[in-house]
Amino acid sequence: MADSAQERTEQATPRKLRRARREGQVARSMELNSVIVISFGFVTIYLMGPMIYSSLATMMTQTFSGAPHVVISQTTVPGLIMDNLMTFGVIAGPILLSLAIFAYAVNVSQTGFLFSVKALAIKTDKFNLAKGFKRLISKRSLAELIRDIIKIILISIVSYHTLSGWLPKMMMLGDAGIGQYAASMGKLALTLAIKISVVLLVVALFDFAFQRYDYASNLKMTKQEVREELKDTEGNPILKARVRQIQRDLARQRMMAEIPKADVVITNPVHLAVALKYNPAEMPSPLVVAKGQRLIAEKIKEIAREHGIPVVENKPLAQSLFKLVDVGNFIPGTLYRAVAEVLAYIYRLKETGGVSRG
Repeated sequence: MADSAQERTEQATPRKLRRARREGQVARSMELNSVIVISFGFVTIYLMGPMIYSSLATMMTQTFSGAPHVVISQTTVPGLIMDNLMTFGVIAGPILLSLAIFAYAVNVSQTGFLFSVKALAIKTDKFNLAKGFKRLISKRSLAELIRDIIKIILISIVSYHTLSGWLPKMMMLGDAGIGQYAASMGKLALTLAIKISVVLLVVALFDFAFQRYDYASNLKMTKQEVREELKDTEGNPILKARVRQIQRDLARQRMMAEIPKADVVITNPVHLAVALKYNPAEMPSPLVVAKGQRLIAEKIKEIAREHGIPVVENKPLAQSLFKLVDVGNFIPGTLYRAVAEVLAYIYRLKETGGVSRG
């Protein structure tokens, strides 16, 4: 029984999830990041390929055509290298920048905006050989091994079918020019890259689902931990229940103290009792000063009798007042007529000296 009580069967509380997030623990699939960035890179290179090719060709033409006129010295060589690096940066910079922005956007889409200094801290358990070996044979490591094996098998199958389908076409290019051969090879590479990207994306989506499941499993709590968490965040439930009980008792005492000021108590006659007070000069309509059922109803009637408050039996009216009006509120317009008849009856009895005591 004690062992089962310590099993982590409960989902992590919002407080624990926030604490884990502050420490940099989030559900994230690096596979999904990689495959989306690589796919975006392929698309970017495909769309910007002609421009990149033209720019590189121009740079190389200028470099090689001007090579015979270059004076090699300690002052000219660094300048030439810097010029070529700047030119290459202008060509490749937009691609690298767009890839960096896209990689950050993919990461944010998985985890949201997150910066945690604790995630950068050195953890001593990383150097613990026993814990390191335990991580190697963990459920997570096994899942990653299976994922990588499946990925390699699928990529091999897709590559084999793609290359075998293109092999006859490549054999026919034996007499073709370099440009036509290069164009065919480029088309083959793009086709293969797209197919592999699709395979990697499917694997990455499964990996993302597993990472979320593994993250939730690692953060699960025991029932005792959940109880301790609730105590820390909301206070001891026993104390809270005691406070609520005291508040109810005080409210009931205040309500009972108002009964002697009532004009009439309307009953069910046994189960319900509602005390009404009405002062035409100060109130827009009769006010419910007390109400209760069963034992509280009996107490209301007892106090009313002790202070000479009329007790009138009217089942429909008592039920309506009990359901519709809270203590301290005025009665609604739908009950004006019924209550007015009761009050008129009480006033007539007072005038004749025949007030009922229930």
